Amino acid sequence: MSATLMKSEMMAQETPAQIIVEVAYATPASQVIFSVDVNENASVEEAIIASGILDEFPEIDLKVNKVGVFSKLTKLDKPVANKDRIEIYRKLIADPKAVRKQRAAEGKRMKKGS
Repeated sequence: MSATLMKSEMMAQETPAQIIVEVAYATPASQVIFSVDVNENASVEEAIIASGILDEFPEIDLKVNKVGVFSKLTKLDKPVANKDRIEIYRKLIADPKAVRKQRAAEGKRMKKGS
């Protein structure tokens, strides 16, 4: 085996393969999805940082905001897989249970008033 061939094989082994993941975030006004190439052994946090989304949305605090992959909550140190969609969740404006109760109460009042 030639020295050049051995060197290129060694470099291929040292360089992790690249994968593509998406990082998604939504505000009340808009939704963005950043596509980013990362090393195949990258974590969720590393992919988020590599995407540049934290520069675009300084209100994101990874110590506070929860994250998930395809709508399933996950930890920042979880490794990503090719074509994963990482989602950064923001705090809810209103409690969904309280809103449902309020709508149900309003519906009952409207039926009585009809």
